[in-house]
Amino acid sequence: MSVPNFAPHEIVSELDRFIVGQSDAKRAVAIAMRNRWRRSQLPDGLKDEVVPKNILMIGPTGCGKTEIARRLAKLAQSPFLKVEATKFTEVGYVGRDVDSIVRDLVEVSLTMLRDGRRKDVQEKAEAAAETRLVDALVGEGATADTKVKFRQMLRDGALEDKEIEIQIAPDPQRGKESGDIPGLQPGQVISFNDMMKGFMNRMPSRKKLKVSVAREQLIREEADKLLDDEALTREAIEHTQNHGIVFLDEIDKVCATSEHGTRSGDVSREGVQRDLLPLIEGTTVSTKYGSVKTDHILFIASGAFHIAKPSDLLPELQGRLPIRVELAGLSRDDLKRILLEPEHSLLKQYVSLLGTEGVTLEFGDDAVDALAELAADINERVENIGARRLATVLEKLLEDVSFSASDRKGETVRVTAEDVRDRVAPLARKGDLSRFIL
Repeated sequence: MSVPNFAPHEIVSELDRFIVGQSDAKRAVAIAMRNRWRRSQLPDGLKDEVVPKNILMIGPTGCGKTEIARRLAKLAQSPFLKVEATKFTEVGYVGRDVDSIVRDLVEVSLTMLRDGRRKDVQEKAEAAAETRLVDALVGEGATADTKVKFRQMLRDGALEDKEIEIQIAPDPQRGKESGDIPGLQPGQVISFNDMMKGFMNRMPSRKKLKVSVAREQLIREEADKLLDDEALTREAIEHTQNHGIVFLDEIDKVCATSEHGTRSGDVSREGVQRDLLPLIEGTTVSTKYGSVKTDHILFIASGAFHIAKPSDLLPELQGRLPIRVELAGLSRDDLKRILLEPEHSLLKQYVSLLGTEGVTLEFGDDAVDALAELAADINERVENIGARRLATVLEKLLEDVSFSASDRKGETVRVTAEDVRDRVAPLARKGDLSRFIL
């Protein structure tokens, strides 16, 4: 699979469509993505030596760290996995080990490639599925004329609600997931019943389904028959190794420090960091699909670092995250821009949602100013959750309209600054008191 050839300024422009501000972080990820394309142009010997420069994003919650990584992966058409560092434990403790990150990333890659290949063989799969539907409706021994008539009725949509009995093969992904047990922890108990269910999931089964539902399942099944599973698996591993992106959120939570500056917290926290070291630097992880090298997977770690500092990370881990980017907290003006500028901004989403009920929703300029000001005020007084505060404020503001929209078809609802103050301002006052309640 080829690496998209975007110049850094094109990547930043694309990110600007969805994310406000944070130009330093956008430039850092744009350079990282461009370096992947540059590496793909190198001769094989040199290509293996060039490793990605992993990134550490530092910034308060809700400032766009996750969204930047997610949009980058979508733009790059890369397998992308977001995980919280706090979900993992040191090997030997109950919980997930860090190797499961790579296993999950391979699953994401395989699903991406399989979906793409299914689209490539869609026409052939639809033709084969149609033949099976006709046979299920009239029987394989029916005359050619009868089959032609029923085929035409199928194409006209006259038989969508008719029930038929067909044999459905299991999803190849589901069967593999059920039958394999990667990364089994010492002492972990596996239910024999669960294992038997996994093997049974691989067996074909006869089901009674409506034609509309059966068609989708048969198209998927016929498409999978046209795919080369071994080639797909090899390509998925290669795609993971060279294009995978892992977003490690809450990395600061596994380096908590005491008030006196000494390392503290769970005994397994530092162990999680140590387990991450070889994964980020480059190692080989065994998966059910084969061995996966992590040398060229891009790791983007992020954290708010309110209590801990980046220097509280293990020195070895700091060295494996050479690019540091600080993201600024969001001001009132930033929140206003977030409401208005992104391609699918929150205001546009609410306008479209209520538009499905026939209600026209309008926001005055004064209302947008009031929303941004109130969100910034609540963030400052209560808890700073960044842009996520806007969703809370808007949901409270439009609660009554959303509830009664189905009975207000054809109406136009204009939101003013006065509406914002009347309906949402109590949130700020309640927030002040909430911190004193046990």
